[in-house]
Amino acid sequence: MKLKYFATYRDITHRNDEVIAAPENVLDLLTCLCDRYEGFRAKLLTKDGSEVGEETIILVNGRNICHIGGVTTPLKESDTVSVFPVVAGG
Repeated sequence: MKLKYFATYRDITHRNDEVIAAPENVLDLLTCLCDRYEGFRAKLLTKDGSEVGEETIILVNGRNICHIGGVTTPLKESDTVSVFPVVAGG
């Protein structure tokens, strides 16, 4: 599975993308990333670790997980997951 990081998340991972084995679902992926990269836990997950944090948008194959199953969205080896920080501006 391919992971793509954008904006400040590239600063945390020190990479634009990487290939990893697909976990069962998005929550498992985010938990893995929090364990792998210091600084991700406060951004990627809520305090109880059960949902995507308010600062993050997750796309699976270009679709926001909010519309396709949330953190229980299943993942496959052929998927591309994009991790974005929420941005605002004027």
